[in-house]
Amino acid sequence: MYIYNSLCLVTGGAGFIGSHLVDHLLDSGARVRVLDNFHTGSINNLNKHSGKTDLEIIEGSICDPALAARSVEGCDYVFHLACRSVRESLVIPTPNHDVNTSGTYELLKASAAAGVRRFLYCSSSEVNGTANIVPMPEEYHFKPETIYGASKLCGEYYTQVFHRSGWLETVVARPHNNYGPREHYQGIMGEVIPRFILLALAGRPLTIYGDGKQTRDFTYVTETADYLVKLALAPHTAGSVYNVCRGEEVSILDIAKTILALAKSNSKINYLPARPNDVLRLLGDPSQLRHALGTSPSISIDEGLWHTVEWFKINVSLTETLFDSFNEREWENLSPEPWITVKKSRSFKE
Repeated sequence: MYIYNSLCLVTGGAGFIGSHLVDHLLDSGARVRVLDNFHTGSINNLNKHSGKTDLEIIEGSICDPALAARSVEGCDYVFHLACRSVRESLVIPTPNHDVNTSGTYELLKASAAAGVRRFLYCSSSEVNGTANIVPMPEEYHFKPETIYGASKLCGEYYTQVFHRSGWLETVVARPHNNYGPREHYQGIMGEVIPRFILLALAGRPLTIYGDGKQTRDFTYVTETADYLVKLALAPHTAGSVYNVCRGEEVSILDIAKTILALAKSNSKINYLPARPNDVLRLLGDPSQLRHALGTSPSISIDEGLWHTVEWFKINVSLTETLFDSFNEREWENLSPEPWITVKKSRSFKE
């Protein structure tokens, strides 16, 4: 299988991981079509490719069957990254279901009908929930904490069924916590690492939800993009699921301390109550990826954070408008769906 001159659809291609995947594909000589509704993605992430004839951008939703069919027409490969976010799912979960589950089903059907050569579904480590067995293998006993995690798991199952039914050749990639240039930092989409960086550079306090001992398995975003392409191209990966991770457990508190050191910042750390349904521990097992491809992500957290800090220094201005967008506990400012009637002070686990 080959990528040069192949037509590749990237859903969510204007997003964080998606735009890095577009970079990788274009640099490899592929022709790329992006489908994105720009709910979280930004056209600015693709500006470096402005004017390139090998890039086509379609604005719209994967939930639109006619648009899904038009988007996959003539495609050799589909990289499906479009999704709604985990924090939105805490109080407005229905769009997560509609996009992550129903939208994935529409795209799978359209891809099968169009004769796509290989469909790669980009899942999430959120399907696992908090780890009680580490490292977590691909066959981990799933216990998602959110509708986001559950909807991404449903997308995995649909993707596998299409393969087992002989309708479409598929592979599932399960990236763990990605970070790097272009990561979301504003509003409800803002992620912990870029916010830590920007606050540290400005000498402002860093906010940690909970005690900071919760852990993640962080992967530098360009490595994730590289492995998504490798998994899509390798003939023997068809029908399987692969963790895309480093296999290293790092706490949020350690991330904060490393960023403070890299930014040469004296910022303090403020602790706030834990986020609802937060995953407390993640540690992936990349051994199956190594067995299939011979390698796995290897950029250390220190090296990756250094590159990320340098990128944010150059590309993001430290303005009051920026920091005004860093609302604490943003999900509490969203209007919950009407059927969610449980008071904020009550726990579902009572």
